[in-house]
Amino acid sequence: MKKYECTLCGYIYDPEIGDEDGGIEPGVAFENLPDDWTCPLCGAEKSDFEPME
Repeated sequence: MKKYECTLCGYIYDPEIGDEDGGIEPGVAFENLPDDWTCPLCGAEKSDFEPME
């Protein structure tokens, strides 16, 4: 599963870690995050994330 980076603040969503504070369990792919999920650091929307190479 790919990691995704927030283009606004640089936060990296790692599906192996998830987002514990946001209620996202480890193993959830970025594509499967809820549509209303936002960056835990800056509040950016999913559309502000880009896949990392």
